[in-house]
Amino acid sequence: MKLNKFIFLFSTFHIAIASFMPLSTVSALEKTTGDIILTVTGNIGQSNTADGDAAFDRKSLRQFTPVTISTKTPWTDGIVQFEGVLIRDLMHALDAKGKILHATAADDYSVNIPFEDFKKYNVILAYKMNDKIMASEDQGPFWVIYPWDNHPELNNDLYHSRAIWQLKTITVK
Repeated sequence: MKLNKFIFLFSTFHIAIASFMPLSTVSALEKTTGDIILTVTGNIGQSNTADGDAAFDRKSLRQFTPVTISTKTPWTDGIVQFEGVLIRDLMHALDAKGKILHATAADDYSVNIPFEDFKKYNVILAYKMNDKIMASEDQGPFWVIYPWDNHPELNNDLYHSRAIWQLKTITVK
């Protein structure tokens, strides 16, 4: 009985401590060595370019803990498995200060996404769909994915419009 109580208290302590820590921590932003596929600009405290921006290639995003979301979307058939990084973790690592992310796609479509979305929901910057790296022909290299199946309140035009694909630039405002 005492052992069970100890295990419960120990587990509760670790859960409580973990809840105050970001899910993914990055001590320093890695320099990119490959083709830059995402640039983050604006009000960020961490950068890896001479311009003060954060540039990412596929390898540099591996420093973040991958997260998987299985959900239906209005643009795909059935339940699709997406893998990517939590946008809140990326923003934390960049020491981003702002209220809005202005996201721009390769075709110049752009949308403002409030930081509140990332605090409230596990929104990811997906780079894989059904275990395959997304190419630009398949909404890649990045697609903002919300956990629609877990939160029915997200299934509306407002949140669908924020699910920008072929993402190339994020500006923190």
